[in-house]
Amino acid sequence: MSENQNSVPTKSLPWWKYGHMWMVVGGPAIVVFASFFTLYLAVTRPDPVMDQNYYQKGLDLNKTMGTNPGSFAPAMQARNHAATGVPAPKPVDAP
Repeated sequence: MSENQNSVPTKSLPWWKYGHMWMVVGGPAIVVFASFFTLYLAVTRPDPVMDQNYYQKGLDLNKTMGTNPGSFAPAMQARNHAATGVPAPKPVDAP
């Protein structure tokens, strides 16, 4: 006798009772849901409108920051330390 004649036939289950089917369908379903959620966020929360004079305001800010070169000292020391590996000197307190 062959092995197939002695085996008991198994009952077929519906597709939703197989775990791997949920993995195959669930992954793309989550991506589609996430894309619609991203679209919702993009439509309901628009970007703020920039000021028409943003470039001039940036230039004015740079001019006011440039009057005190000591204000950039910690940033420049950190940049130089990162580039050379030499320890940065201790900052001097301004009077």
